[in-house]
Amino acid sequence: MLMKKERELIVEYGKRLSTTGLTKGTGGNLSIYNREEKLMAISPSGIDYFQIKPEDIVILNIKGEKIEGDKTPSSEAEMHRIFYERRTDIDAMIHTHTMYATTLACLNWSLPPVHYMVALAGLDIRCTKYATYGTKELAENAFEAMKGRKAVLLANHGLLVGAKDLPNAFNITEEIEYCAELYYRAKCIGEPVILPEEEMILMLEKFETYGQREP
Repeated sequence: MLMKKERELIVEYGKRLSTTGLTKGTGGNLSIYNREEKLMAISPSGIDYFQIKPEDIVILNIKGEKIEGDKTPSSEAEMHRIFYERRTDIDAMIHTHTMYATTLACLNWSLPPVHYMVALAGLDIRCTKYATYGTKELAENAFEAMKGRKAVLLANHGLLVGAKDLPNAFNITEEIEYCAELYYRAKCIGEPVILPEEEMILMLEKFETYGQREP
């Protein structure tokens, strides 16, 4: 079985997405890229996270061709693949339909630095132009909007996060959803005070050596 460890991590973190309320049903997808072998392990399409087994994880090459697995890969495989092909700092990705980040995405709003934890993913979190799910257009839009960042809001769709490994991608997903909820709640009662760029640049520097999660 190719990428056994990566398959097991995807199964584990898929369940975590459900138990922590970051997704519902079969929504979202996860992947890990083995840069040495140029192979991508990605969750299958349309299977409940608590029913997915390691052998259900699909293995693709960097061109998006199926190498191993009898299941259909996630419909968003191209959106994962494009990052592995073009960015060297991302080896794991998580896409979710979290409530608050998706609420902002449905407004086509970006998430400003309402809290310093936004810096886990960048100076702010941009929102893409809308494109149909599963398309190359969506993949390109996500890649462009996520330049210089580790997260992006997909217009009228959800949240996409990339990191060096799956534990860090999960951590960023949790924190960005938390910041999106803070922004939503603050907007309900007033106008949030947004942190200045110089403070966020300082936070980016501090996060380079703080809070890194290892597998």
